[in-house]
Amino acid sequence: MWVWEKLSASKWLDAWEDRFHGNPNFVVHVLKGGKTVRVEVFCESQEDAEKIVEQFGGRVRELKSADWQKPVEVPAPLKIRDRFVVTQEDDEAKLADMRRQFAGREVLSIPPEMAFGTGDHATTSTVLRMLVDIGRERGPGWSCADLGCGTGLLAIAARKLGADPVFACDFDPFAVKVTERNGPRNGVEGIVVEEIDVLAWKPEKTYDVVLANIFSTVLIQAFPVLAKLLKPGGDIVLSGILASQAWDVFEEAAGHGFGFPKVVKKGKWVTARGRWMAELVD
Repeated sequence: MWVWEKLSASKWLDAWEDRFHGNPNFVVHVLKGGKTVRVEVFCESQEDAEKIVEQFGGRVRELKSADWQKPVEVPAPLKIRDRFVVTQEDDEAKLADMRRQFAGREVLSIPPEMAFGTGDHATTSTVLRMLVDIGRERGPGWSCADLGCGTGLLAIAARKLGADPVFACDFDPFAVKVTERNGPRNGVEGIVVEEIDVLAWKPEKTYDVVLANIFSTVLIQAFPVLAKLLKPGGDIVLSGILASQAWDVFEEAAGHGFGFPKVVKKGKWVTARGRWMAELVD
């Protein structure tokens, strides 16, 4: 067993929890005084731990302990409207049982990996519910772009809801690989996945629906790109927004012609569904 670890200012605790949410081997220690945290991820191989170092810095050390031989319990499946059940289970026999148990819903298998978005986080689950609503309103044949795709869960759900084409991107190359694996795992082909820095991106296509489950600080800077990406009158769903930062996000959004009549708060997180009205932009 190997462990990746890094010291960080406590103000970044939410960001670390988001980044590794769904990974059962992620641990946070608040150090004396409360101004610093130590974040750790326990890995089966040194190679897995070194991949985290490549993304976030920190260090790797070998852990010699028999305590990590115990099995990891898979969380209960998450129901999304009457359309989906999202599970971290990847055992085919157990998935078959789950499909029988939830015969009226489609089961999506998203195992926990080093990419955000296994479905149980408040931001991802709320976006999924809004996406199901959008899919029903639009019917088949709408286009969708998923920014900050993580595991690809939202892009996969969009494809199953009738979106075509579906584009997904993330700045994290590992997330791109995970999305590429999770599509076929769930019987989905045709999702175009790219490694992209949204803030440096110059999109050449527009989409009917844009999903952006990314940090508030990035969202605030990304609205010029979003305005070029979304078709006039299209649906946009934003998440990853801390309630304390929501006003700043919506204020910046309004300056680029975005309005959000539907806002859902779950705990400290805010998710919003809105539209881009080109005529509102000066």
